[in-house]
Amino acid sequence: MRGPHNIWRLVRTGATLERTGAMRVVLDAFDAPRPLRLAARVLGWPFKRLGDEGDVAMPPVTRALTALGPAYIKFGQILSTRPDVVGDDLAAQMRVLQDKLPPFSIEEAKSSIAYELGEPADTLFSEFSAPVAAASIAQVHRAVVAETGETVAVKVLRPGIERAFRKDIDAFYLAARCVEMLSPSSRRLRPMDVIRHFEGVVMGELDLRLEAASASQYASNTREDSGFQVPRVHWFLSGRRMMTLGWADGVSMGDNAALDAAGHDRTELSERVLQLFLQHALRDGFFHADMHQGNLKVAPNGDIIAIDFGIMGHIDEYTRRVYAEILYGFIRRDYQRVAEVHFEAGYVPADRDKDEFARALRAVGEPIFGMDATRISMARLLAYLFEVTERFGMETRTELILLQRTMVVVEGVARSLNPHMNIWHVAQPVVEDYIKRSIGPRAVVHDLRETVKVLSRFGPRLPGLVEEMLIFQSQMGERQPRRVWPVAALWGAIGAAAGAALVGLAIGVG
Repeated sequence: MRGPHNIWRLVRTGATLERTGAMRVVLDAFDAPRPLRLAARVLGWPFKRLGDEGDVAMPPVTRALTALGPAYIKFGQILSTRPDVVGDDLAAQMRVLQDKLPPFSIEEAKSSIAYELGEPADTLFSEFSAPVAAASIAQVHRAVVAETGETVAVKVLRPGIERAFRKDIDAFYLAARCVEMLSPSSRRLRPMDVIRHFEGVVMGELDLRLEAASASQYASNTREDSGFQVPRVHWFLSGRRMMTLGWADGVSMGDNAALDAAGHDRTELSERVLQLFLQHALRDGFFHADMHQGNLKVAPNGDIIAIDFGIMGHIDEYTRRVYAEILYGFIRRDYQRVAEVHFEAGYVPADRDKDEFARALRAVGEPIFGMDATRISMARLLAYLFEVTERFGMETRTELILLQRTMVVVEGVARSLNPHMNIWHVAQPVVEDYIKRSIGPRAVVHDLRETVKVLSRFGPRLPGLVEEMLIFQSQMGERQPRRVWPVAALWGAIGAAAGAALVGLAIGVG
């Protein structure tokens, strides 16, 4: 489907961008070369009157994307998480995109539920409200489970949304291919990879079983976190096109007046929301990546409730350790160690000057630490840090960009509750606790235990592997004697790993 028949879609897109004034903003943000600007004008200007005018009260880019429909709104929301691609200013514009669209009928929602679950919605739910929220991909209804009487939130995909998104994604691929052809310099931004990233996120959101799984995993990870709740997934009332969660009853975290009226301590809430995010990112490596005020509520008992699990972030354990060491190094103002961590992790090419890199990091950190505590911003620090690492040849790491973007959002939420909070003071105990548990003697013992587990799983296969290596060595030894050393090195590595693992096991048992 990614063929010439999508050209009309690009023409309509170009016409709308031109008519809303967004075309120039986008081209300037990307510093587009002349051939690309010319192609954009050809696609847009002659057909300008065919484009949608949009809401004139909105900024040009958000106005254009909102006018173009659900796929473009979602694309803008996801691009707002990639300031490395679109730039900080454009990302900030798209971050305020709203996807509140006209709802579809209750009858269509019930029909979808019946098709998905094999029973009429009126049999499964004793009450089923009109939509309480309608977004670009799905809408939410408040309902009561007939069997238990529990109040729940039922999320249902829009009819035909999969096909509509598929068509627009095909057009996005064509546009990305054209951009790469007309502007070779744009390949550093990897337009095709950006569209693939968008496709992966959207396809995940179009299967609500995956969102339900994310909610379930998030709830499992955080069940011991004091003052935090994740609504329970009702698996027997969930499927690919609909999902049922426990109803989240509380005050929106964006409504300070209501929070004050309910007697909640906004200073304490601001600290807790930031610390919870850092705990989830560092401890679990699985965090809510869309943690704005609209997705956070405060229960009557003061617990923070998270909702909407369509976009979640994942960071592997090694990257979490690197990230924690970088943060801890900045907290201690140990820029040499921060530089060493970047080189040890392979983030910065080994041929770059480590001392020069450390000086560049000091230029990032010191001005921030020189600020008044209430103006210190971890989000700003991360943004400056990525600027420096890019200059020193560090490749873009999508998971860290998503983490940075979420940090910006969470910090904004925290400061909206308490403008005078000291970000470093709040973050330090979480980072220090993770460092103690994950970088030190206890972490070494844990890693060695994991090595023993891996070796034990391969235990039944080890005799066969040894035999294969011996046969290979005997066959290759006479013909290529100089290549025996890799086998010896492999044996040495296995022996060293096994010995270290056994030592670790002994330490752990002792």
